[in-house]
Amino acid sequence: MGTWRCNGYASLAPNTRLMHNLCMNLKNTEDSLLDSYDISLLAALQRDAYATHQQIGEQVHLSASQVSRRVQRLQAGGFVRRYVALLEPQALGLGVRAMSYVTLTRHGGDEGAAFETEIGSIPEVLECYSVAGESDYILHIVCADLSVLSEQVLRRITRIQGVGSIRSNIVLNCIKSSTELPLGHLGR
Repeated sequence: MGTWRCNGYASLAPNTRLMHNLCMNLKNTEDSLLDSYDISLLAALQRDAYATHQQIGEQVHLSASQVSRRVQRLQAGGFVRRYVALLEPQALGLGVRAMSYVTLTRHGGDEGAAFETEIGSIPEVLECYSVAGESDYILHIVCADLSVLSEQVLRRITRIQGVGSIRSNIVLNCIKSSTELPLGHLGR
């Protein structure tokens, strides 16, 4: 059987033209996984996941049943991770936010895995990112006050095997906080 390529029919045997056509159809399918209605649905869900399918349908000009089918397809396709209620930290007595930069003593080995496992069990750590640069990890931490941050959270992190240093910045004011992903690039 001849070699097939997705960039043209050059030197393709007849039985490989099928593979070429399948490849091109796959590319076209991948490029159009989300149509303009799907993008509008995702934007509406990001703004208010509590809205009914009827309400969303009115916004995006689809029937409630069409919205329901599309939302199910988007969920099954992995475009929607989960639905959550966004709580107000200040109202719940969680007035301190910090961004902490963690550097490990060594790279590779078990230090990273041990750190990631332990960080996953600390409820005050909302987000943990493995990064390239001066630090190995950036943590988004929220807690009741500075003493909890210092005496409980940061002390616990410092005790994790392989942690070399922690540098923290206390958030004074939140200028922008959003969970809405930009979707404009999908409509091009």
